[in-house]
Formats: sequence, structure tokens, C-alpha cells
Amino acid sequence: MRISVLAISLLAIVSLSVAQEVKVEGVYQGKNLYVMNPFASGGVGYCVYEVRVNGAVTTDEVNSSAFEVDLSQYQFKLGDRIQVTLKHKSGCTPRVLNPEVLDSKSSFNATAMKVDSKTKKFTFTTTGESGSLPFIVEQFRWNKWIKVGEIKGQGTPGANVYSIQVYPHSGENQFRVKQVDYTKQPRYSKVCKFRSMTPPITYSPQKKFTSEIIFSDETMFELYNPFGNIISRGIGNKVDLSSLKKLDKYKYTLLYDNQTLQFNKE
Repeated sequence: MRISVLAISLLAIVSLSVAQEVKVEGVYQGKNLYVMNPFASGGVGYCVYEVRVNGAVTTDEVNSSAFEVDLSQYQFKLGDRIQVTLKHKSGCTPRVLNPEVLDSKSSFNATAMKVDSKTKKFTFTTTGESGSLPFIVEQFRWNKWIKVGEIKGQGTPGANVYSIQVYPHSGENQFRVKQVDYTKQPRYSKVCKFRSMTPPITYSPQKKFTSEIIFSDETMFELYNPFGNIISRGIGNKVDLSSLKKLDKYKYTLLYDNQTLQFNKE
């Protein structure tokens, strides 16, 4: 009797040691997973012997070379977090054929966007999100769209409100929101327009640029060398020129407010 108990205990230990798992995590996008299920290494039976969804054992039929993990039976909502665990025997490995269906997908609709003239905060409301992805806020400035901020998306389909500090330039401004999901294809909102009544930024000195350029107010800026490479960027009321080399035949380019300045370092 003692030998039988010992044998059973050893068998249980061996079984646990050879058991392995493949996990796939993500968010529910309304689609099921498909699994390629090879034979076990011993040639008897198939590799996968159990499937769990968020810890619960499924009723999916796994005794075949390929099977489907039916996620629709759990009544998940779009954007719900999911973890699928494939428990399999040692010496073989199942393969999930379409793991991308659990990747967050950009599906938002920007239902409202505005810039507060006092706080200079850009606020936007979204619906229809189906997974948490970052929102990239862009501004059209110096004849190009530039990134001015990033906010983590909540990923839920209801109304979500986001707010971020921006730095409008003088005159008419344009802002938009962008997301990029696993497809690498950006999804854009419509453009939000805002007219700033602040006066245009001026600078000094007007000539002989030696150590610094001072702005009349705080502004976003980008400084480029004569070959189009960026030297510095930021938000402030001055730009340090002390480290620039004198290049008599070539000019540096300074982008500020909504204007462009080309100059020689003295």
C-alpha cells in the first residue's frame, strides 16, 4: 500500500513538471482565437489538454489538430481585458494563429474638441474606444503637424474626456488627435480650430545674433542648423546661441510662434 501511494505521488509530481502553458493576453475585439494543435511528443493524443479564459476552464473541444477558442460565449464587452491560457504537454507547442485579434484597435470617435482661451488646455471627448491606446495630440505649426502631447486612452466604449496643456501661437491654430494601433496605420480625428488673440511674438536683438535670442513672451520653438538638422527645441522666452559656430556662408533657422527666422551667428 505504501508503494502504491508513493508511485501515485511521484506520478503527480512528474505530470506537474512536464505541464507547460502558452498565454495570450489583450482586449476583446469581438473575434475568436484559432489554435494549431500538434500531436503530443509521444505520438498519442494532441498537445493541448486544457484551455482557460480569465482563469475559467472552457468547454472548447481541443482533441483535434486545430480548434477555436470561442470568446463570444462569455458576453465580454468590447475592450474587456482577456487572458487565454493553453495548457499543453511537454515536447510540443501549440500555436495561436491570430493573436492580433486581442491587440487594442483604434476605433475612437472624437465627439467634441475645444481649446480654452484662458487655461490654454485642449479638451476632447471620445466614444467607441475598444482598448487602451495612447492619444497623440498634434498641432499644425510651421507648415507641418507636430506632436505637442500624449495621453493614455481609457479604452472603454463610453464617453471619455481628456485634457492636456497646449501652447497656441498667435492667430488661427489647428489641433487634432491621432492613434496608432497594431496595424501601424494612424487614425485621426477631425481638426479643431482655435483663434488666439495674443499678439505675435517679437524677438531681440534684431541684428548681430551672438549669445541668445530673447522673445517678447513664452513660445514654442525649434532651432535648426544650415543643413536641416535640429539643434534644440522647447518652450521658453529665449534661445541660447552660445554653442553655435559662426558659418559666414550659411544661416541657422529658428521656428517660433508661427514664424520663421533665418540668421547668421556673429
